[in-house]
Amino acid sequence: MKTIVKMLSMFLIVGTVMTSCKKDKDPATTDFFVGTYKGDVSYAKSGQTITSSDGKVTVSKVGNTYDFYFGNNIPDIKGVEFEKQGDNTYVSIGSGLTGIKIDASSLTMLVSRDGATWTANCKR
Repeated sequence: MKTIVKMLSMFLIVGTVMTSCKKDKDPATTDFFVGTYKGDVSYAKSGQTITSSDGKVTVSKVGNTYDFYFGNNIPDIKGVEFEKQGDNTYVSIGSGLTGIKIDASSLTMLVSRDGATWTANCKR
């Protein structure tokens, strides 16, 4: 019986993750979201610049908080809150974190914080 319960639990977790990762899933319509956006990304701080035309940003959302995980040795941005603007487009709010727009198919970013600048122009 314990084995059956464990298996059902695993299927439920896998199903939730797969549903939340669908490409047409809008991060604004769910409390749990994980998606990867690919395209142009860059980071600059203190004379160091990292750019990639084949970059990626993995976005996770739990509740109302978004985290942005970059590839290419670019530091992550965490704890971003958003407000709705127009049809299913969300714009970041908060000190030093404005300049991020996200919807089901695109992510654009121009963020300056603590002397560093992140940019992204990505699609999903």
